[in-house]
Order: sequence, then C-alpha cells, then structure tokens
Amino acid sequence: MLTDLSNGMQENVSLKSLTTFRIGGQARFFCLINNIEDLKKATLFAKDKGLNIFVLGGGSNILVSDDGFDGLVVKIDIEGIEIKEQGEDFSVSVGAGVVWDNFVEEMVSKEIFDLENLSGIPGSVGAAPIQNIGAYGKEVKEAILSVEVFDLENLKEIKLSNEECQFSYRDSIFKKKEGKKLVVTKVNFLLKKIFSPDISYKDIKEYFSGRDLEVTPLNLREAVISIRKNKLPDLEMYGSAGSFFKNPIIDETLAVSLLKTYPNVPNWKDYSGKTKISAAFLIDKVCGFGHESVGDASVWEKQNLVLINKGNGTAKDVLDLAERIQNCVKEKTGLNLEREVQFIS
Repeated sequence: MLTDLSNGMQENVSLKSLTTFRIGGQARFFCLINNIEDLKKATLFAKDKGLNIFVLGGGSNILVSDDGFDGLVVKIDIEGIEIKEQGEDFSVSVGAGVVWDNFVEEMVSKEIFDLENLSGIPGSVGAAPIQNIGAYGKEVKEAILSVEVFDLENLKEIKLSNEECQFSYRDSIFKKKEGKKLVVTKVNFLLKKIFSPDISYKDIKEYFSGRDLEVTPLNLREAVISIRKNKLPDLEMYGSAGSFFKNPIIDETLAVSLLKTYPNVPNWKDYSGKTKISAAFLIDKVCGFGHESVGDASVWEKQNLVLINKGNGTAKDVLDLAERIQNCVKEKTGLNLEREVQFIS
C-alpha cells in the first residue's frame, strides 16, 4: 500500500506496478506528493541523505532498471482543475497528478476544445509538457500557456512560459540538463470556446470518410481512441510504454540520399523545415523486425515503434531488443534511432 508523505516515507517499494511497462526493481525510498509542501519535505529528506530524486507521474513513458532506483522516487499526485474564461478562450490550470485522458474527457464534456486529437494518451498531465506529447497532427505545446515547476536545488516555485519550455519534437527543457532539477507541479492551458477540428491526419480522415458521421468533439475523441486501440497494445494484456523510438529528423541532403536507396520510406517536413522519416518503416521494411522477441520483450505486430512486455519481460530484455533494432537501422541507413522512452536506473 502506498503511504502519503505526511504519514511517513516508504522503503524498498516495487516500481513494477507503477509503470505501464510493468517492469522494474525497487525504489530505495518512495513517497506520494499531494502539494508543494510535501515536495519541499521530500527534497529536504533526499538532500539530508544524499539521495538522487526521480519524479514519477503515470509511469507511461519509462523503463525502470531490473535493479530499481537507489534513491528517492516521488510520485506526483497533485490534483485539481481550475477553469476561467479569458476573452474568446478558456485558461485552464491543471494539477500535475491529474490523469491526462481524464482531463481531456472532462474538457470535451464541458465543450472546451483543442485537445481532442490527444485523447487516449496514457500518463499524467505533469508528464505532458516534459514529453511534449503528440498524436494525429497535434502536439501539446500548441495548447500550453505556461508550466509551473518546483526547483529542487533552491526549493523555489517558478512559472515557465511556453517559449521558456523550449518545446520541440518529443522534447522540452525538462529533458535537458538545465531542466532536470525542475519538477512540474501544474500546467496552464489556453483552450478554445469554438470547436475547430483538425482531421487532416491520414487515419482520422479515413475514419470519418468511411462513416456517415458528423465531426463533433465527442466523435473526434472517439475516433482517436478507436484508432489508437486498433494500433496499440491493450495495457490490460501487455506491458508497454507506447512508441519506444522517435521518428528520425534529418536534413535535406541526408533525406535525398536516403530516399534514393529507399524510395518508399514515408517522410514529411516538420515545422523546422527538416525531413521526418518513418521509424516504423525502417524497423519493419528495412530491418524486418516484424515479430522479433528477446525473452518476453517483443516488437508489437500492429505498430513496430512499440515494444511490449508479454508478461515476464525484464528491462534487460527490452534494452537488448531495442539495441538490436537500433544497430540494424544504423547499419542499413546510417541513421541513429533515438529512444523516446526514458530508462531509469
């Protein structure tokens, strides 16, 4: 049973059940964080004992070492959603511990728009800006006004503007060295009163074109969830952290060279003007990793970017499989396939 910090700190807590991969050893110390004061107390505890801190949200984008984490794991459970009208929009402040898809569902039900394409993504609101989560033509950075954080070094609360968060493809300041000391406590969104759907993404366009269905906020949300369910593993059956690899982004010269060798590889321009290459194509068509397994870790048959735990997989199984895939892509294309999932050890 998890214990609130106000009632004491837990020792030797298994992290396996706290991640969607369902893999990992124990945390030496563990506590739940419900407010800033709890976070201050936990930070002082760690400083006193000389411990590293790892901040856990929904556990949906991490792979924990089989040896666990020899420090303090703090699980952010800060709740609350506050909605205010702001001219033609709504400003919505959300605690970092709120479940992301519960938040999206509530916004749709209240007719507050712009997050529909990000439906069904596992994890917490606090993790959304860290990863700059994205799906079906949208990234969360487009809706974020600011992010409130707690600085573990000087025990101060700070508010970062959208620009200061340094958002890019599946990246942000929080993944960089200067952002590692910052713990997300609240995310402030600027959302819309008027529904302006984006159904330009191929899968969504096909979903609606094949049905006599009006594009309403609820129907768009249900479309996205249906598409995700058809592509991604059921977390009730398999452990997974979603897409394990990023799509490589390369300059024009390298793209031209790659497309001469592999003319069928799906590619598109990103907002920086560089070319994004389909990692799934490289994994499947170039390297032939359709159903490859190492131990109980396997490539998901319906989406090759995803690695799954079939039941008794270990972190070593997953890392060995990932390395085989990365080595093959590097050998055949010269591209470095970056991991999207964070490894915790």
